[in-house]
Amino acid sequence: MTGRAVHGSTTEMIKAVAAGRPVRSERADDPSGDPDAGHEVLLIGDERFRIERIGRPLDWVSRALGDGAEGRPPWTVLLWQSGLLDRLPRTVDHTIAGIAWDPTTEIADLLVLDGRISVPFDIDLETHHRVLDHMAALHSRFWHFTDPVGLAPPGARYTALAPSTGIREASSGADALVVGWAALAADQPEAHEIALALAVDPTPLLVAFDGLPTTMVNGDWRFGNARPTSDGRTELLGWGWAGAAGSCVDLASYLALNAGRLPESKNATIEAFRAALERRKIDTADWWDRQLELALLGAFVQFGWSKTTDQPELAWWIDRVLPTARTLPA
Repeated sequence: MTGRAVHGSTTEMIKAVAAGRPVRSERADDPSGDPDAGHEVLLIGDERFRIERIGRPLDWVSRALGDGAEGRPPWTVLLWQSGLLDRLPRTVDHTIAGIAWDPTTEIADLLVLDGRISVPFDIDLETHHRVLDHMAALHSRFWHFTDPVGLAPPGARYTALAPSTGIREASSGADALVVGWAALAADQPEAHEIALALAVDPTPLLVAFDGLPTTMVNGDWRFGNARPTSDGRTELLGWGWAGAAGSCVDLASYLALNAGRLPESKNATIEAFRAALERRKIDTADWWDRQLELALLGAFVQFGWSKTTDQPELAWWIDRVLPTARTLPA
């Protein structure tokens, strides 16, 4: 597997990507129209780029996940450096053109294509199904994936959004976790107890996943990070939750993160995604039901705290995950 160069400075990265083409910068308005949300654009030849900065000092989620711990490069850098991002199906675009990593600051600069794509709140059915199809394409490309570079550990996605993170990172904007978990405790005490126990120690859930097929998941298919393009692809921008996990883990987070935006029911979405896998010759007969229920439980551990303001939404999750939770090993 051939990797990509990681540069030692942003200047070096831009020079390498430009490859002799002229470079200039300008201020661009945000597609949403918010005058305060604009950003600097680099024009390299006739292409538009922007610089995204990632790293533990900048992002409490990275710290909660353990991304970049002990001085290691962020997982996005490892994905780039290892060549894993080059193996994405053509329908999924990571948009990265170059990366510079500074181990002294623990910050990476990503030079990414600036597509100026604004995602509408209400997603039409065709777009929804196309994104699910692209998710299935990604998973089929990496079917039976085992992590060769050290991406997100399987349990990290379930511990990252625990209430302890909200307390520890309150000054960084994570205080909503504390409020949300408290609301879940008041509204659904049994579900709260189950979810909190797994957020503290996800071992029973991870043991239950053992033996089920894995792939490389992105872990963040919320619209905004996943951006449908006019030419029929999906830009998948952030990779901070990426790792080896079950295909249904991505599906479950898609359902949880895009609540209220989907043009069909969760159950119909589940069937549409399963059909997309089957079209790619992935036989789901032996493992689908169990992995799906475990993945939904895992998504509730991650995001159940955010569901208490929508009672029908919360009820759907409770009905799906409590029976599964009761089957886990003690």
